[in-house]
Amino acid sequence: MDLFEYQARDLFAKHGVPVLAGEVIDTPEAARAVTERLGGRSVVKAQVKTGGRGKAGGVKLASDPQDAVEKAGQILGMDIKGHTVHKVMLAEMAPEIAEEYYVSFLLDRTNRTFLSIASVEGGMEIEEVAATRPEAVAKIPVDANEGVTEAKAREIVAAAKFPAEVADQITEILQTLWKTFIAEDALLVEVNPLAKVADGRVIALDGKVSLDANAEFRHADHAELEDKAAANPLEAAAKAKGLNYVKLEGEVGIIGNGAGLVMSTLDVVAYAGENHSGVKPANFLDIGGGASAEVMANGLEIILGDPDVKSVFVNVFGGITACDAVANGIVQALELLESKGEEVTKPLVVRLDGNNAELGRQILDDRNHPLVQRVDTMDGAADKAAELAAK
Repeated sequence: MDLFEYQARDLFAKHGVPVLAGEVIDTPEAARAVTERLGGRSVVKAQVKTGGRGKAGGVKLASDPQDAVEKAGQILGMDIKGHTVHKVMLAEMAPEIAEEYYVSFLLDRTNRTFLSIASVEGGMEIEEVAATRPEAVAKIPVDANEGVTEAKAREIVAAAKFPAEVADQITEILQTLWKTFIAEDALLVEVNPLAKVADGRVIALDGKVSLDANAEFRHADHAELEDKAAANPLEAAAKAKGLNYVKLEGEVGIIGNGAGLVMSTLDVVAYAGENHSGVKPANFLDIGGGASAEVMANGLEIILGDPDVKSVFVNVFGGITACDAVANGIVQALELLESKGEEVTKPLVVRLDGNNAELGRQILDDRNHPLVQRVDTMDGAADKAAELAAK
C-alpha cells in the first residue's frame, strides 16, 4: 500500500524522523486556519501518489492565510498524471534550503536483502540522477539480522559522500528511518529531499512510504491509511470477502486455485483472445486450496458483478481440494446466487484436472446447467471462454 505524503510525514514524526509541521485539508477555506497555525505562511502541496507535482503546478508557496486559500483552490481538483487532487497538505515554511539530499531503504528482491540508496544530489527523481550521474548514487546492502547500526549508518554516509558538517545528523536520521522501515513493515521509505536548511538542521521535507500488505495483520492502524476513495469497488468487495482479486481490463472472468495456475490462465486466455476479437482476461482471482461452495459463490458474485465480464473461465487443478468438491462447489454456488435473487446470465467454462477429475466432470455433466460448459483441456477451455466473450 502506497501512502500519501502527509501519511508518510505522520509516520516519520511518530518515529522521530525530523519533519516540519503540516496538516491535510480537502477544502480551500480550511487553508486559512491551518496557515495561521503554521505561522502565517505555508507550502501548499497536492496529495497524489505520483511524482512530478512541482512541475505540474501542484506545489505552491502561500505568503499569507488568504493566499493559502487561493493556492489550495487552484490545486484541489487538478489532474496530475491522471491523478485527481482531492487533498492538499499545508506544511510549515522551511528556512532557506542550503542543500538537498536523498536517502531511502527498500526491499531488494533480486538479491534477497534490504538496500540503502543515498545521494547528495536530492530534490530530483533518483532515477534521473542514477542515469546521468551514477557515481552520485550510493547503494549499500543492509543485512536483515544486523540492521542499521551506527556503524552501518556511517558506512552509508561515507559511501554517499555527505558533507562532514551534516554527517552526525544524517547518521542519526538513517538509524531512525530504518526503525520506521522495520516497525511499520514497509517495503520502501524514501526522503527526497532530505534538506540542510540555513540554521544547520537536516529535515525531511518530503517522504514516500510503501507498506507490505502481507503484514496488515500486525498493524490494525494501517487500515486507516488506505485510500478507500480511490479503491476499485470490486477489489474492495473482494477484499471484504477475503478473496485474492485484482481487476484487469478485459472481458473473460478468471477463477483458479493457486496463484501460479491463475497467472498461467491469464496468459492462455490472452493468447486465445487474439483469435477472438482481441478479448482479454478481466481479472486475477485465486480462490486458494479450499474451494468451498461459499468461496466459489463469493468469487462468482464478484466476477459476475463486473459489467465488463462477458464469460467466466473456472480453471481448477485438484490437489488438496479434490475436483469433485470443486464441482459440487460450482453447482452449489450457482444455486446460492440464484436463491439470493442474483440471476446468472453469463456463460461459465469449467476445466477440471487432477485429483478426482473424472468424478468432478461427471457431477457437472449430471447437473447439466445451461450456462456451464465443460472443456477438458486448458487451451481448449481458454479458447471457448474467449469465443463466448467475443460473441
